[in-house]
Amino acid sequence: MVVTGRAQVVGLGLMGSSISGALRANGWHVTGRDVDADRAARAAGIGVVDSLGSDSFADVAFVATPASAVVSVVHDLFSTSQASRLIVTDIAGVKGSIVNELSYPRFVAGHPMAGSEQEGPDGADAELFIGATWVLTPTEITDPAAFTTLQSIIAAIGADVVALSPDRHDELVAVISHVPHLTSATLMGLAGESSLDHAALMRLAAGGFRDMTRIAAGSPAIWPDICRDNAGAIVPVLDRLIEQLSAVRRIVAEGDWLALSERLEGARTARQNLPLRGARPAAVAELRVIVPDRPGVLAEVTTLAGELGVNIFDLEIAHSAEGPSGVLVLVVDAAMAEPVVAALRAHSYRVAWTTAK
Repeated sequence: MVVTGRAQVVGLGLMGSSISGALRANGWHVTGRDVDADRAARAAGIGVVDSLGSDSFADVAFVATPASAVVSVVHDLFSTSQASRLIVTDIAGVKGSIVNELSYPRFVAGHPMAGSEQEGPDGADAELFIGATWVLTPTEITDPAAFTTLQSIIAAIGADVVALSPDRHDELVAVISHVPHLTSATLMGLAGESSLDHAALMRLAAGGFRDMTRIAAGSPAIWPDICRDNAGAIVPVLDRLIEQLSAVRRIVAEGDWLALSERLEGARTARQNLPLRGARPAAVAELRVIVPDRPGVLAEVTTLAGELGVNIFDLEIAHSAEGPSGVLVLVVDAAMAEPVVAALRAHSYRVAWTTAK
């Protein structure tokens, strides 16, 4: 399903500007706004957006503000829109605290797992999301039509959609995003405060150090909100990290080189098994799931796939002649079709599937 139309982007930093550019490259008319008038003017000046201001007739709105502003912006968008089918999403790095405060069926919280250390419209990249994972967090009240349309829009700009519950998202990103950023910043601070000659230390900083501290160069503005709203998930991960670092300290202090080698080998194997960004399957499977007409079924089906780490390449809701039900069509990696089907059937869903190159 190819969708184009009018889009509103609120917040024209790196991410908002990149989304704007990606949408425009796919035929959307994008209106943007930002609390920073100079930043908004720059975005318009370099062609990131078509126009500045508010578009009350937008079909979709992306809220690319800090997490603390998302709820108020979403309320404003729904209260001022003249478009009866407006879909609103956000890109904040924390989902639970936002979703708990909003009850709009056509608000679908999201989080693109992409970014860079660049800032503002000048750092924007319309191809930033190609091959990236974009998490959507449907709930029991999510409008299925809004979810499927938003999924199509995101897929059209190159991202792979994974559905997770808001709380599960927050648990996972604490491990793979939030704590790594705090760790990177701490390591950079350790080097910066070293009693060694600072200039000499920075000259010696080679690939490994630069790789580990690259994300510390990103904008710090979003992190107080993230750490406040996701402290419940972040703190336990920090505790586990401290525990593991203490174990490594003991290994080194005691000279247990066999234990160190085993630990490093395990880490190397895990790192090598990370999926490649942008890797597309050689074949896809079309799963046709008979779903009952009840609230929350879309969230249940899609998050079952998401818990298995399965990208949703396409999604459609089709009519069923079997009474008060419908058919949810999911297109996924053929290699992952069997575990997804097994999980759905374990939850009493009827599933048929076919594979295609």
